[in-house]
Amino acid sequence: MKNEEIARILYEIALYLEMKEVAFKPAAYEKAAESIEALEEDVEDIYKKGGLKALEDIPAIGKGISERIKEYLETERIKDYEKLKKQIPVDIQTLSAIEGIGPKLIKLFYQKLKIKNIGDLERAAKAGKLAKLPHSGEKLQEKILKGIEFYRRSHSRFLLGAALPLADKIEKRLNKAKSVIKAACAGSLRRRQETIGDLDFLVACPERSRGVVMDFFVSMPEVIHVFAKGSTKSMVQLRSGIAADLRVVDEKSFGAALQYFTGNKDHNIKLRKIAIKKGYKLNEYGLFRGKKQIAGRDEKEIYEKLGLAWIPPEIRNNLNEIEAGQENKIPRLVELRDIKGDLQVHSNWSDGSNSIEEMAMAAKKIGYQYTAITDHTKDLAMTGGSDEKRLLKQMSEIDKINEKLFKKGNFRILKGAEVNIRKDGSLDIKDEVLEKLDIVGAAVHSSFNLSKEEQTKRLIRAMENLHIDIIFHPSGRLLGQRPGIELDWDEIFKAAKETGTILEINAQPSRLDLNDDNIRRAKNMGIKLSVGTDAHSTAELSYNIYGISQARRGWCEKKDVINTMNFPEILAFLKKPKSKRF
Repeated sequence: MKNEEIARILYEIALYLEMKEVAFKPAAYEKAAESIEALEEDVEDIYKKGGLKALEDIPAIGKGISERIKEYLETERIKDYEKLKKQIPVDIQTLSAIEGIGPKLIKLFYQKLKIKNIGDLERAAKAGKLAKLPHSGEKLQEKILKGIEFYRRSHSRFLLGAALPLADKIEKRLNKAKSVIKAACAGSLRRRQETIGDLDFLVACPERSRGVVMDFFVSMPEVIHVFAKGSTKSMVQLRSGIAADLRVVDEKSFGAALQYFTGNKDHNIKLRKIAIKKGYKLNEYGLFRGKKQIAGRDEKEIYEKLGLAWIPPEIRNNLNEIEAGQENKIPRLVELRDIKGDLQVHSNWSDGSNSIEEMAMAAKKIGYQYTAITDHTKDLAMTGGSDEKRLLKQMSEIDKINEKLFKKGNFRILKGAEVNIRKDGSLDIKDEVLEKLDIVGAAVHSSFNLSKEEQTKRLIRAMENLHIDIIFHPSGRLLGQRPGIELDWDEIFKAAKETGTILEINAQPSRLDLNDDNIRRAKNMGIKLSVGTDAHSTAELSYNIYGISQARRGWCEKKDVINTMNFPEILAFLKKPKSKRF
């Protein structure tokens, strides 16, 4: 699927044109990139079926941009893009990913200091050269240095949302390969970490077939480079940039290898100590008493022989899960199938790609009973956010759509909004309008650099508003791009509990906010949580898989997540005064 690559190029063209101060075109390319990203179908398939006309039928794709997409699909390059890169030989993708840097600064740095890449930028900042430029200064220079450090620390890893679909695809292919008995992905991906270093695959196959399996693995279409190829282990680099390993084991050792290579390291060390105390030896080949293997074919039997309940991979972090396993107190963690609706969804009334009805029908198709439409409000003018008058108009529109949906089956749209939390904790929509909504989420969208005390007071003031049901993406972090705002989490949790305010687990792969530690802390205090996709297109409604993975890493059970309730239950819950919800 070339959608991601084409969208990236269109975004870069927009940035190059903005640097050249071309009017109008940057916005057109940006909208086109967003449209390609939102597609559920492969753009290459669309072109093959309907040609240039089919490309032009994609929202925000005009004749000129469709020609460039066609050019890329046929030649894997765009001449205008290559020309722009020669005119402005700057690593625009990397530089624009550093917090505090946009097209104007990239242009300024290139014109004045010939900064082309992150190395040039770091050297100039450390030499104090950035601070001397117009519209710059010491504070910006310091911010950029911190941004470089953060970028370097985070960009050696890949988002779960990028790694999981790829890993699933390869795992399915391996399971269908000749001579493969079973295959699975282990490592940090199986534990559903927020970011992934590399992919670790395991295959069980007869010893005589190992060479065939390795040939198959290194020849996959995703592979662009083979680092090493052996009889039991091979290492490759995939087109996405992520590295992947394959280990081949005997079927009788597959469960032990899966447990061992899933990790984490501390979890495994503790398990091995338990095995030693019981007179066993545990390694990737199995559980042994002397030379005799007594378990290894299946992962669950390893845990059983050691006197533990099976522990889900997401909580294997050596954070009391082993003790819980010994006492048979591992909770039944929430599952994707438990989710009955989505509580953060955007439509084209703000910055979403699809209409309210399209988002609702897509949610219904997933099997949900309800969805909340939570478009942005007036402070976020750049997203088309609504003021009070327009929000009331949207409510009327939702009433009409609900009437239509009711005739087609049991599905409901909750009237909602994502209101902006201002610097002082006030909101951008009046209470008399908020009280008319079914559900209200509030979020921080700016002023990320306030002190911990200021940010904490800001969120608490928002939570104290009787109409705010949920705090969306509470820390405001963007993985690999921006750290979360500084908060006194003890005070935040205390306020959430006292006010009856739900905290969101945002399922966007670039957010996954709350993090697993804060989810567990909130759960242990009896604070209710929601899992929301923050979907801006029908395709993004599938992101709940990442939110549920995050909830599981925080030990959440079905009862901890409010959108596991069916529609009558969630409606009754939201109608209760906040102080009586939990």
